[in-house]
Amino acid sequence: MVKIGIIGGSGLDNPDIIYDSKDISMNTPFGEPTSPLKEGSINGVNVVILARHGREHIIPPTQVNYRANIHALKDVGCTHIIATTAVGSLREEIKRGDFVILDQFIDFTRHRAVTFHEKFKPHKPIHTPMAEPFSKELRDILIETAEERKLSFHKTGTVITIEGPRFSTKAESKMFRIWGADVINMSIAPEAALANEADIPYAGIAMSTDYDCWKEDEAPVSWEEVLKVFNLNVEKIKDFLIAAISKV
Repeated sequence: MVKIGIIGGSGLDNPDIIYDSKDISMNTPFGEPTSPLKEGSINGVNVVILARHGREHIIPPTQVNYRANIHALKDVGCTHIIATTAVGSLREEIKRGDFVILDQFIDFTRHRAVTFHEKFKPHKPIHTPMAEPFSKELRDILIETAEERKLSFHKTGTVITIEGPRFSTKAESKMFRIWGADVINMSIAPEAALANEADIPYAGIAMSTDYDCWKEDEAPVSWEEVLKVFNLNVEKIKDFLIAAISKV
């Protein structure tokens, strides 16, 4: 039976989009997830929503318990995970309000627990393949849905995840562009890596809210600007999620 975990990022911490919902408090071998799980249904599909930064957005990116979050979703039987995230654009063609269906990540974090395997069994090391970190099945559904709804979106995109909570310097932002990153955020890479370790198909819907600080004719990113652009488009992403979930 399909059960979809939705991880809500900045601006989508507590979405009211599910029917007959109930809260579930969880504990895992890695501690408590960052919010209670909200379980219910969307168009007849079982879903579980988790707020990445807490429902009141009080948990900074470095302090998010990614291992507990993914473990909790697996424990309640999630067969797929769709994550949302606000991102900064590192490309001229990715405009504010555009969606990006992520297909690659670069992990530039330094203080995150990014594996469940703190110790291997004797002679049984586990090295999870990560060449294609985002589920092709889910990405195809998201692309099809975005096309049907005539959204402004990009079929592929490499996200670089930085430690945060500070934003980039101009030198860093320009370097990330040279490295091949298309968008930037503070959460997706560790989360995607852990979902792959847990063998749960994972996809990310990114919404561009700003141009980080590489673009000379734009003001550098601010949290207020990120939230303003996300809130202007939040209904689009809710509708996008509802339509996509029905297809999984």
